[in-house]
Amino acid sequence: MSALFSIAAVFVLGVSAQWIAWRYRVPSILLLLVFGFIAGPVTGLLDPAAMRAEWVFTFVALSIGIILFEGGLSLRLDELREVGGAVSRLISIGVLITWILASIASLFVLKLSLSISVLIGAILTVTGPTVIVPILRHIRPKGRIAALAKWEGITIDPIGAILAVLVLEALVLINEPAGGTVGSVASHALKGLLLEFFVGVGIGVAGAGILVFLLRRRMVPDYLQNPMALMVVIAVFAISDGLQAESGLVATTVMGFAVANQRLVAVRRIVEFKEDLRVLLIAALFVMLAAQLDLGDIQYLGWEAIVFLLILMLFVRPAAVFLSMLGTRLYVKEKVFLSWLAPRGIVAAAVASLFTFRLAEIYPEESQFIVPIVFLVIIGTVAIYGLTISPVARWLGLAEPDPQGVLFIGAHDWGRHIASALHQVGFSVLIIDTNPGNVASAREAGLQALHGNVLSESILDELDLSGIGRLIVFTPNDEVNSLAVVRFAQVFDSAEMYQLATRDKQRGKDADETLAQHLRGRPLFGTGTNHASLTAQFAAGAEVKTFPIEDEGAYSKLEAKYGSRMIPLFVVRGKNQLQVFSEDNGFPKPDPGNVLIALIDPPARKTGGAVAPSVAAPAR
Repeated sequence: MSALFSIAAVFVLGVSAQWIAWRYRVPSILLLLVFGFIAGPVTGLLDPAAMRAEWVFTFVALSIGIILFEGGLSLRLDELREVGGAVSRLISIGVLITWILASIASLFVLKLSLSISVLIGAILTVTGPTVIVPILRHIRPKGRIAALAKWEGITIDPIGAILAVLVLEALVLINEPAGGTVGSVASHALKGLLLEFFVGVGIGVAGAGILVFLLRRRMVPDYLQNPMALMVVIAVFAISDGLQAESGLVATTVMGFAVANQRLVAVRRIVEFKEDLRVLLIAALFVMLAAQLDLGDIQYLGWEAIVFLLILMLFVRPAAVFLSMLGTRLYVKEKVFLSWLAPRGIVAAAVASLFTFRLAEIYPEESQFIVPIVFLVIIGTVAIYGLTISPVARWLGLAEPDPQGVLFIGAHDWGRHIASALHQVGFSVLIIDTNPGNVASAREAGLQALHGNVLSESILDELDLSGIGRLIVFTPNDEVNSLAVVRFAQVFDSAEMYQLATRDKQRGKDADETLAQHLRGRPLFGTGTNHASLTAQFAAGAEVKTFPIEDEGAYSKLEAKYGSRMIPLFVVRGKNQLQVFSEDNGFPKPDPGNVLIALIDPPARKTGGAVAPSVAAPAR
C-alpha cells in the first residue's frame, strides 16, 4: 500500500473519529484507538510494521512537543496564586507515590520483573492535557479545581516522560556488558534530570523571547505569524532534544507558558491556530499508535491486567492525591474529584511504543507486555473517567454535567429584563458589559455581572462559567456581536451561540454580504428582531412575561390573545432544559408542562377616535 494512501487514511480516520465522537458525545480517544486498531492489525488498511518505522516515532515526539506548547499557552500565572502549592505537590510527591505504587502493583499483580515494573510505573505517572482539558471543558467544574486539574495535566506530561526516560536509560546502563553499579546509575539519572531541566527551561525561554521579539518589532506580517510560531516551536524542540535527549517536551511546555504570560504582544491568533493543529495532531497520533498493535497482544490482557487497572484507579490515584495534598486547604470533595480524574493520554501511548522498540533486545519477552498494558490503561481510564466524571462532579456539587445557564453580553435595560426572567425560573445567568453603570444595575437586580470587555485578552480567564452552557450576545454593535461569537467559539458549541439579527438583514439585505456565516451566531428570536427594534418595543412599554403551558390548548390561547404582540423568547422543557427561540429552528411549539418566556408588546392605544398601533412586532 502506498505511503500516500496510508497518510491520507490516518488523517481521514482520525478526523472522522473525532467528528463521530462529537456527534454521539463519547470520548474521542476511544474512537481514535478503535479506528486505529481496526485499520491496523484487524484489516491491514494501515501496515502495523510501517507504523513502527523510526520516522513515525520522530513525528510522534515532535507532535507531542507541539501539543504541550499549546497546553502551555493555556497556563496562566495568576492561577498559581491559589493552586500553586497544590500543583507543585501533585507533580512531585504525587508523581513519586504513583510511580512507587504502580510499580508494586505491576510487580505483584502482573508478575513482571522489577525492572519492567518500575518502567511501567514511570510511564503511567502521566495524565495529559489531550484528555483532561476536553473533560474539563465539558463539565466546567466550579472554582479552583478546574485550574488545578489543568495545571497538573499539562505540567505532569514532561515530568512523567522525563522520569520514564531516566528509568529506561538506567535499565540500558545496567544491562551493558560492563554493567553499572547502583551509584553510577543514580549519578547518571541525577545528571540527566538536571541537564534536561536546565536545557529545557533555557531553550524554552529563549524560544519565547525570540518569538515575542519578532512580533513586538512587527518583523513578521500577520499572515506569517502562525507559521513563524510553529517554526520556532519545532526549532526549540529539535535544538533542546539535540542538546539533551527528551528535554524537548520541557522546552516546548515552558515556551508556551512564557509566551502566554508575557504582556508585550497579543498571541490570541497563535493560540487559536495551535488549538486547530492540536486537534489534527491528536487525531493522527492515536490512529498511528493504535495501528502499531498486534492481534497477538491481546493474549497479555488477562484478568490480571483488569485487576491492575482497577488498582490504579481505585487505590493508586486516590492515595497519590490524598497523601500529596496533606497540609493543603483543598476540601475533601475537591480531593475526591481529583482522585477520579487521571486518564492517560498520548504521551503514555507514545512512550510505551517507543520503549518497547528500544527494549526488544534487552527484555525480548517482557517488553511485549508494555504496549498492551499501557493501552489498556489508556482505554480503561478514558472510558471510565470520561463517562463517569460528570455525574461524580455533580454529586460532589462541583459542576453541572449539562449546563443550561446563559452568558449574556450586554447589560443594558432590556437585556437585564430578559436575563432576570431566566434567572427567576432557576437558570444560572452571567452578564458582561463595559458600562459600569449597567453592571451595577444588574447586580442590584440580583444578577451576577462582570465589568469587562468581551474582546479582551484575559476575559476567558476571568470568567467562572460553571453552570453556563450557551452564549447570547445583544450589544448594539453587529460587529462586536460577531466578534464575541468568534471569541467564545473555543468554549461553547456553535449550536449554543446566539446573536441578534444584523442591521443589514433588518433592512432586507443579505447578511452574508457583510458578515460571513461562520462569524455569526444563530439569529435570536423572530426574523428581523434586532437591537433597535427591541429597544423601541421596551421604550413603548413591552414586558417580558412567563407563562406555564398547562395543557394542549394553552399555547394556542396565548397566540389568540396576544397575536403579533407576542414574541417567544425561551421555552423551559422538562427539568430545566432551556431552548432558545431562533429564526433558524422553526419556532418549536411548547408542550404541556413547559414554561414559555415571551416578550409582550402593550395593547394598541386609542387616540381621538383613532387607534394608535403599538410598535410593530417583527415577523416570525
